[in-house]
Amino acid sequence: MQVIRIMNICGLQKTTLLDYPGRVAATVFTGGCNFRCPFCHNSQLLKEPLTAAYSSEETLAFLTKRKGVLEGVCITGGEPTLCYDLEDFLTEIQALGLAVKLDTNGYNPNVLKRLCDRGLVNYVAMDIKASKENYGKAAGVPKLRIESINESVEFLLSGSVPYEFRTTVVRGLHTSQDFDGIGPWIKGCSEYYLQCFAETGHILAPGLYSAFTKDEMLGFAKQVSPFVGKVVLRGIEY
Repeated sequence: MQVIRIMNICGLQKTTLLDYPGRVAATVFTGGCNFRCPFCHNSQLLKEPLTAAYSSEETLAFLTKRKGVLEGVCITGGEPTLCYDLEDFLTEIQALGLAVKLDTNGYNPNVLKRLCDRGLVNYVAMDIKASKENYGKAAGVPKLRIESINESVEFLLSGSVPYEFRTTVVRGLHTSQDFDGIGPWIKGCSEYYLQCFAETGHILAPGLYSAFTKDEMLGFAKQVSPFVGKVVLRGIEY
């Protein structure tokens, strides 16, 4: 059973040019997640009990002061769709005239659909952790319901809201077989991002995994490219 919590804002990046493509944005980090991806680089947001660093009111007051500078807000985590009052929070952000980008693992398709249908999200970045067969291992949830992930994939592919799919590629978790499966699964996607794994100080399972080489990453991109509009590598110069 998933834990639904109020907005638990554990971090706030006041300005970013990277997290929301094409916009000057702030990034709000929510605590708590229903996955335990061993390569997660925000593992400090998973530890219970979680302590909020900012209240919703404090965060909205900051955004109000900065709305002449900011163009958008990225809501990330953790997993934001676990937050009980996310809808109210996004409504307040939209009222400020700021666009909203939502980062999600896609495991709560009903929440994702509702937020998008109500015009509260302008852009979605959804993680594709692995092929369907390897998803439970990559997400750290052995009994994961792949149907929930697939429902979110199909919803985004329908074109209801601008989106991207993205995969953090990890040596020790992924093989070329994953991309044989991912390509047909997300067929028709306009933008797919392959992110090169990097070890950080907050990895959930440190020391177990490493990055693929540039040539290997380019090979994975080539596997998927017949099925999607554009494949972009992140974290690699090429």
